[in-house]
Amino acid sequence: MTDSDALRKLDRAHLWHPFSRIDAIEGEAFPVIERAEGVWLYDTDGRAYLDGISSWWCVNLGHRHPRLVEAARRQMGVLDQSILGNMSHAGAIRLAARLAAATPGELNRVFFASDGSSATEAALKMALQYFSNLGRPERHRFVSLVDGYHGDTLGAVGVGYVEAFHRPYLPAVRRSLEADSPHCFHCPFAKEPASCDLECFASMDAVVGEHREQIAAVIVEPLCQGAAGMRIYPAKYLRRLRALCDELGVLLIADEIAVGFGRTGRLFACEHAGICPDILCLGKAMTGGLLPLSATVVTDRIHDAFRPAAGADRTFYHGHTTCGSPVTTAVGLAVLDVFEQEDILAAAGPAMAALAGGFDRLAELPAAHRTASLGMMGVVELAGASGGAERARRAAAVARERGLFVRPLGNVLYLWPPLTTPVELIEKMLEHLTAAIEEATAGNS
Repeated sequence: MTDSDALRKLDRAHLWHPFSRIDAIEGEAFPVIERAEGVWLYDTDGRAYLDGISSWWCVNLGHRHPRLVEAARRQMGVLDQSILGNMSHAGAIRLAARLAAATPGELNRVFFASDGSSATEAALKMALQYFSNLGRPERHRFVSLVDGYHGDTLGAVGVGYVEAFHRPYLPAVRRSLEADSPHCFHCPFAKEPASCDLECFASMDAVVGEHREQIAAVIVEPLCQGAAGMRIYPAKYLRRLRALCDELGVLLIADEIAVGFGRTGRLFACEHAGICPDILCLGKAMTGGLLPLSATVVTDRIHDAFRPAAGADRTFYHGHTTCGSPVTTAVGLAVLDVFEQEDILAAAGPAMAALAGGFDRLAELPAAHRTASLGMMGVVELAGASGGAERARRAAAVARERGLFVRPLGNVLYLWPPLTTPVELIEKMLEHLTAAIEEATAGNS
């Protein structure tokens, strides 16, 4: 038995994998990754894989970026942990100030958490307590988009319910109101980008208008509904949503946990629309995937509603043991340093253009229904509702055999490589993905 086989045997006996069928783990010789560098993952059998999804969308600066590793190592030798309850530390202070300066508009107060779901939970609770503190407890409902996804804790599931993932938890979940999503690949109004007048927004308009006195906030993933199948939609939707929320006094929560920190070609996706949400959720790439850290960033107006008033304690009683820890915030600061000092977004321009060109070419495949790209992400939906998901799974398996790691979302395949990926490796990923789709769909496109 090889070392890899021994590890897989031990894995199957003890490890519970996220978002993974048990029978697939038991029946598959899955890779056991032992090291990584840059865009590459290396397994215990000596095979190399291009990381086509930035290890679940977080390794925006590549694996083991030396400045991030050094920041963590240096901080561990000085201060490992210090809580933020009635005390502070320099890393949290400085990162909060840097995020306040980097985020759009009037976002100025930073609440740290550990993962994306935790940032969402904080955002929802802040919105509810904000209106409660203002004497408006009847504003206790949320609006989200159909097929939205905002994490897997129960509050997050309430505003991002995915039937296939969350059905067993429904009795314990408080569902949000839902508006139709801007699903451009399958526009119910048969519009193309040139003729689109956001007919799909009528659903949001109707839901928010009907329940305006009950709604605390609308929550959306700006520009791309990730888990729904990388549904990229136009910035003008966000502009219209911001105007609607302003008109009716509803808070707008932008979940940029996946798309923040450069993924869309701007540091934050909301910048494409020129809008500022009331609450911004960040995570994943905050530490370049090195350590778990997330944040919920709000305006002073929201923060100040939690000050004691007329003898009432309006404290936000919420937090996590390691939220904003010294080591994670040190790496978060290093991430912002790298973005600024290495001009990451400008440097990534040629690779983003190569990715966009590659997905334009993928659109010509007989098996492709539609393709889209934005920044450093590209998506192709395979044609045919029946069997598309199985073909996407086969294509992902073929891609892995060729040396490209991707994970399908239903009948959708996508590339989400690190922002630091060289153009020649973008082309190599596209080559592998194209060949994998052709092989997996031969004869049944």
